Amino acid sequence: MSNYTVEIKTTNKPSILKFEFNEFLTKQKGYEYHNIEEASNSPLASQLFYLPFVKTVYISQNFIAIDKYNIIEWEDVQDEVAEQLLKHLNEGGKIVEEEEAESTKKIPVTVYAESTPNPSVMKFVANKKLVLESAEFKTIDDADRSPLAQKLFHFPFVKEVFMDENYISINKYDMAEWDMITNELRGFIKTYIEEGGPILKTGSVSKEKSGDATSPKIDTSNLDDISKEIVQILEEYVKPAVASDGGNIVFKSYNKESKDVEVILQGACSGCPSSTITLKNGIETMLKEMLQGKINNVVAFNG
Repeated sequence: MSNYTVEIKTTNKPSILKFEFNEFLTKQKGYEYHNIEEASNSPLASQLFYLPFVKTVYISQNFIAIDKYNIIEWEDVQDEVAEQLLKHLNEGGKIVEEEEAESTKKIPVTVYAESTPNPSVMKFVANKKLVLESAEFKTIDDADRSPLAQKLFHFPFVKEVFMDENYISINKYDMAEWDMITNELRGFIKTYIEEGGPILKTGSVSKEKSGDATSPKIDTSNLDDISKEIVQILEEYVKPAVASDGGNIVFKSYNKESKDVEVILQGACSGCPSSTITLKNGIETMLKEMLQGKINNVVAFNG
């Protein structure tokens, strides 16, 4: 039995609602169905069309979007739809019946290398989503839930691996220069993805075994109001900029008395010579301006 979870997300079109999952639904492509006849190759979409308000079904890599007729409001039925989707998926129901030739053929993938502010880290960016959660691996022993990271650690110059969304950041040992190894790594990653190699296994390793390798979404329900505001600012303003440099930033804690904020740096940001400057001149300044009188200092820890 699978262990899918779902998040319900609104879109800029009120009639369309997204049901986002913690696992990939299809690796080949997206699918769009306008009626039950078109959905003959998708048991899941066919099931949805028995609901009288379903107009169109979109199945993408990690979400299902439904466009409804205006005979009901989403708030009246969204929970029931989410429950129906989870029941189908967690009981092993088929999503899309892909043709054998299509599911086994090599998928063309583009991978390019991009330098980062950290001279020890190179970012390898793909033209498709690779993972649904960020993950950082310091050693091969940490990488038991990432077959790709395990293989990367077999290169003697690979020190650490960080992956998020559509890229992989690699931290190297000083024994090698990037101009000597970049093409080799890029070619390996490209071939591995094209051949459909598993990248990151979700929900299969206990926290005790995997340590703090993954960066799940922060549960803000038990945080104080200031901490929630800090998390929101980091997510909305800081993370996109940090991700463009091949890294990640995670909220750790906020001390009301000292007004100190603790964050964790991952990927290219971890151990980066310019990270202290970035923290002081960028993140700390932003938090002080947006939360005046509530922030005194930002302290960073390497992931």
